[in-house]
Amino acid sequence: MKTTLLIPTLNEVVGMKVIMPQIRREWVDQILILDGQSTDGTAEYARSEGYEVYVQKERGIRQGYKEVWPLIRGDVVITFSPDGNSVVECLPPLIEIMKQGYDMVIVSRYLRGAKSEDDDILTGFGNWMFTTVTNLLHGGKYTDVMVMYRGYKTDLVYKLGLYEDDAHKLPEKLFGTRISWEPLLSARAARYRLKVGEIPGDEPARIGGERKLQMWRWGAAYMFQIVAELFLPKRPMVK
Repeated sequence: MKTTLLIPTLNEVVGMKVIMPQIRREWVDQILILDGQSTDGTAEYARSEGYEVYVQKERGIRQGYKEVWPLIRGDVVITFSPDGNSVVECLPPLIEIMKQGYDMVIVSRYLRGAKSEDDDILTGFGNWMFTTVTNLLHGGKYTDVMVMYRGYKTDLVYKLGLYEDDAHKLPEKLFGTRISWEPLLSARAARYRLKVGEIPGDEPARIGGERKLQMWRWGAAYMFQIVAELFLPKRPMVK
């Protein structure tokens, strides 16, 4: 099993300088930096450290994922935040569990005593609400459906239709925003009864950078997707 560590960045040079030296390069087969046109020297720092860097052309994390996905060489991709929110120590156990044949393993902020220091009352409630609705509507057993920090088979984005714009365009247009695909990935993985697991992992407070959360717009768009998924016909899963 080959593994790609995909690290999306947008003005994260302060966090990168703290977090990246903690990641042992031999843990994975590829480290790929997806930069959202940073202006603080993030991409330049990453290149100076010998990392593979792709600067996306269109704004938005999902658009960046779409552009960079053909460059991913791993059978499994791990999406990781370099701003301090993702705990480096969770990488080795996450990789080991993925080797057991899981389709996706989530590093949950709410499993067995793990905690989020980045949550406030509203975001904590929102994460609980999205997780509860996803479990009720799609038969999941999640504790955290929203978090970026997770490993999953690279080809799931094609098999589950996440790569296609029609899965996202309507909620993005309705609520005037650009969204990511983690919540829909969680919902569809549950709906299609894929082999999904979780491990506990704290979410420390961010290091530098700016919080990019668009709470109300993203929340509305994600809830629209999760509920609408209940009424869509299942797509055939390509082997």
